[in-house]
Amino acid sequence: MEITEVRVTLRSEEKLKAFANVTFDGEFVIRGLKVINGNKGYFVSMPSRKRSDGTHQDIAHPINNAMRKKIEDKVLAAYEQELRSQSGGMNVGITAGVDSSHSSADNLNGEAGRGL
Repeated sequence: MEITEVRVTLRSEEKLKAFANVTFDGEFVIRGLKVINGNKGYFVSMPSRKRSDGTHQDIAHPINNAMRKKIEDKVLAAYEQELRSQSGGMNVGITAGVDSSHSSADNLNGEAGRGL
């Protein structure tokens, strides 16, 4: 399964930096991924819904770490490219590392993140 398109919409909030939509094989799209500036840096949060007990449950998520890394790498690269295009081509860069032992809902709550 290949990622054939990533669309990023920038946000200017403290933690939420962008929304992303990811298309696979030109045939299937997942909307509502988020680029989050967490305690340990940037990471990609999968689309989720809030449960009645206040916790979050992912609606769609990768099954293995290899696919999670592939999605995060592509989304963060598209985020960086969009930042560059919005800043008039200035050199904008991010550095990312992942702790995929936590779910993306945990990441949103600051329990894990990507270093930038």
